[in-house]
Amino acid sequence: MGKGPGLYSDIGKKARDLLYRDYQGDHKFTITTYTSTGVAITSSGTKKGEAFLADVATQLKNKNITTDIKVDTNSNLLTTITIDEPAPGLKTIFSFKVPDQRSGKVELQYLHDYAGISTSMGLTATPIVNFSGVAGNCDLSLGADLSFDTASGNFTKYNAGLNFTKADLIASLTLNDKGDTLAASYYHSVSPLTNTAVGAELTHCFSSNENTLTIGTQHALDPLTTVKARVNNYGKASALIQHEWRPKSLFTISGEVDTRAIEKSAKIGLALALKP
Repeated sequence: MGKGPGLYSDIGKKARDLLYRDYQGDHKFTITTYTSTGVAITSSGTKKGEAFLADVATQLKNKNITTDIKVDTNSNLLTTITIDEPAPGLKTIFSFKVPDQRSGKVELQYLHDYAGISTSMGLTATPIVNFSGVAGNCDLSLGADLSFDTASGNFTKYNAGLNFTKADLIASLTLNDKGDTLAASYYHSVSPLTNTAVGAELTHCFSSNENTLTIGTQHALDPLTTVKARVNNYGKASALIQHEWRPKSLFTISGEVDTRAIEKSAKIGLALALKP
């Protein structure tokens, strides 16, 4: 059997990654180290204007169980425990945040050749229940994403999506924000050898009657260096260059300029990720 349709979050993911991933206007530094027992420790710091945000995360893998613990500058502690394949195709995820007593959640993910299902439920007396499902195959898939608040008895989210994949082309159509936003995206791999691709996303908001068109491209200058660029119909143009100066260690410079207001200073973002 071929590759299945994946999860709902995979609908349009290729285009989103091309158009939005790694673009930023902040300064971010991340370093990962490993202890002798195999525990991964990742420290991150981000400068947003005058504010500085930091967190420390540890990850421990033991057979098919992965435990992630993250502590941020606000003394929030997030713990996530992932059990991979307790049964074929099944993944179980437990997560909770301290001191937020209502943050506990359990999630089940099931992947099949013709379906991908994810369901989660808060560990409270009146939980929010989330369900997303995708049916289809590696060429065509249709999915829905729902959230139900048992306290109010109302749906807090209902989205739907369609994904079409053919050779080097991926097209998707999604209806989000309770039916208020319609988005169509397109991704085309021009040359796999140079990682060259083009993509576009058109969104329409029914309540405001506004349209947003974003187009972008990426190209590998060499096996270690990639450049990306994008522009939208509001005149915001962005570009980045990312270099893998050693395995898994990335240095990224990104910038954004408003072509309709050149007199404004451009936004420059820097990101450095170090891994041994």
